[in-house]
Amino acid sequence: MVQIEIDSGSGFCFGVTTAIKKAEEDLAAGKTLYCLGDIVHNGMECERLHKMGLVTINHEELKNLHDVKVLLRAHGEPPETYELARKNNIEIIDATCPVVLQLQKRIKQQYELALSDWPYTNNPLGSAASIVEEQPTVNSQIVIFGKKGHAEVLGLVGQTDGNAIVIESYEEATKLDFTRDIYLYSQTTKSLDEFHRIIDYIQSHIAPTATFRSFDTICRSVANRMPNITQFASRHDLILFVCGKKSSNGRVLFNECLRVNPNTHLIEGPNEIDAQWLKGIKTVGICGATSTPKWLMEQCQKAILKL
Repeated sequence: MVQIEIDSGSGFCFGVTTAIKKAEEDLAAGKTLYCLGDIVHNGMECERLHKMGLVTINHEELKNLHDVKVLLRAHGEPPETYELARKNNIEIIDATCPVVLQLQKRIKQQYELALSDWPYTNNPLGSAASIVEEQPTVNSQIVIFGKKGHAEVLGLVGQTDGNAIVIESYEEATKLDFTRDIYLYSQTTKSLDEFHRIIDYIQSHIAPTATFRSFDTICRSVANRMPNITQFASRHDLILFVCGKKSSNGRVLFNECLRVNPNTHLIEGPNEIDAQWLKGIKTVGICGATSTPKWLMEQCQKAILKL
């Protein structure tokens, strides 16, 4: 009989767990609760909460809401979201992950420092009266290693009035302007190894007259999953990686599983399991992303036993 192991290190991270708990507590009171964006990048978990009464909205729909309660998910939001909520008398349930909140604050502080320095750095006369209209960050670049358009990244870029530069890969890092100061941050769920590659490249190419500083803002509870999942994937004949297609963290972890074990399949739920995959298999490992609920991995285990 096939042996099945569910990875004990997979499943919701602290930030997602907290956001879902807050939603469940509020929904238990029987009141209408809106969530700005999918509370988690997992369709089946979103559907479960939808059945409990959670209403998912986008930013355009938020503009038309007044006198309601809205939950902000773990990914975080830019300052303009809070300002809109204040104007529309919207009660915010802020479930932003503490790690993301701290990162937002650091980027905002760096941006404000750039704003306070730029007039005197860029103006050869050193006089505020003769300043011309320029980009306030012209002499420094706040760079974020992350996925363009990702909810967390949008919240981070929002701390800089949209002036931060987002790079998705090592290759994009090579196209930065190395004659200007660079302050490098990372989306909390990105690859630690690639982040260090980017740091090494910038350090070796930054101009002598420019400043480069990097800030390791990758969440360790997420980063530590990489070596754990590597070991997990290596000890099974078949790996089923369970996660939503929108999960950025899931894509990184899935690719690592695939690298270690070519017999790895990405599925969103038990209905995607192919019986042909199980032929000649003695051990199956089931794992997932920080957005994958434990109950979904358990459903996959039950589906395999039925097959």
